[in-house]
Amino acid sequence: MGTSNFVIRWINFLTMLLAIAVAIFGVWMSTHHDGCRKSLTLPVLGVGGFIFLVSMIGFLGALKKNAILLWIYLILLCMILVAILVFTVLAFIITNNGSGHNVSGLRYKEYQLKDYSSWFLKQLNNTDNWKQLKSCLVKSEDCNNLAKQYKTLKQYKMAKLTPIEAGCCRPPSECGYPVVNASYYDLSFHPVSSNEDCKLYKNSRVVKCYNCDSCKAGVAQYMKTEWRVVAIFNLALFVVLSIIYFVGCCARRNAGRTRQSKV
Repeated sequence: MGTSNFVIRWINFLTMLLAIAVAIFGVWMSTHHDGCRKSLTLPVLGVGGFIFLVSMIGFLGALKKNAILLWIYLILLCMILVAILVFTVLAFIITNNGSGHNVSGLRYKEYQLKDYSSWFLKQLNNTDNWKQLKSCLVKSEDCNNLAKQYKTLKQYKMAKLTPIEAGCCRPPSECGYPVVNASYYDLSFHPVSSNEDCKLYKNSRVVKCYNCDSCKAGVAQYMKTEWRVVAIFNLALFVVLSIIYFVGCCARRNAGRTRQSKV
């Protein structure tokens, strides 16, 4: 039984160090002027603070063999497990829809916004949300760097563009605009498609196709991939925390028996 207390102490000591590292990372993010990073500052600091609080309670409970602190620790840990499980299930449901479409002559796929879940559509079609996302995309310089990365037309046509590059940095292929280079299309050519994105695309570095549905679809695909990675990580984290929860239960029982023996 003493082993469970030892394990809980060290596990929570390490997670306290992890929480401090997360908090430091949050402070580092707050010092950057990039609004995209600043928007994540409070959530990161909140996660770091919560992890530190739970770890401190577990560490003190195991160190002093205090059954009350261990009860609080187990309740909080159970809440974390439930939250992780709910988030993971929702993440898999939300990211279940949406996939790229192959285009003849291209090594990458194009994406359509209508293919994605209603949650993605609601978030990306929200004016305030998209205004902030668009600002981040413009600042990232991804589109402007394509001309530096692919200096010839042949290199550009053979490139494997990311979903965001394919959707935000160029007009949809169905528009039929002739390619001049990686950052410039001949817009004097009359588009062969009625797709509204064909009219929205401009060669300007601050316009490109950032107002297009194809750009939103590219962002949706990027978010889908990221969420899938997070969901898989959460599954692994759920298993690890479940084991810690089991060890914590043993430590609580041990603390309860120690208290009874003193009485």
